[in-house]
Amino acid sequence: MKDRATVICVRDDRILLVARERSRWSLPGGRVKRGEALHEGARRELEEETTLVASQLMYLFQFNGFNTQHHVFFADAEPHAVAIPSNEIARCKWFAPVKIATLSTSVPTRAIVALFFEHIGAQVPGQLQDPATGSDATVANY
Repeated sequence: MKDRATVICVRDDRILLVARERSRWSLPGGRVKRGEALHEGARRELEEETTLVASQLMYLFQFNGFNTQHHVFFADAEPHAVAIPSNEIARCKWFAPVKIATLSTSVPTRAIVALFFEHIGAQVPGQLQDPATGSDATVANY
């Protein structure tokens, strides 16, 4: 099974998704290089794909796909951070959580976003809205 570092990056209550040319939307991330720590791979992939530099990452959970093990990290972006498509990425866009369910996304992206809201659902109610329930949830200060 291949290891992939996946990043849920949030800015102004929106989640960052990326897409290659003529491809579905997905969360930023990619394969972890040999000898690279998972958090280093997450930070590198986020910067390579979006030019965003994560000052802090928080490990959230692991998600097992068909052939890929996703190690999911949370990154809170600055309010005015601009994601610029880079490397193999053609598009970067910030989406409201309720919009993600209507997009053409990869299966792991939908499942990881849903698990993210389950994870933060135990936190204090706040800003982000869960697309499945419409209820508010927030990410704790990391």
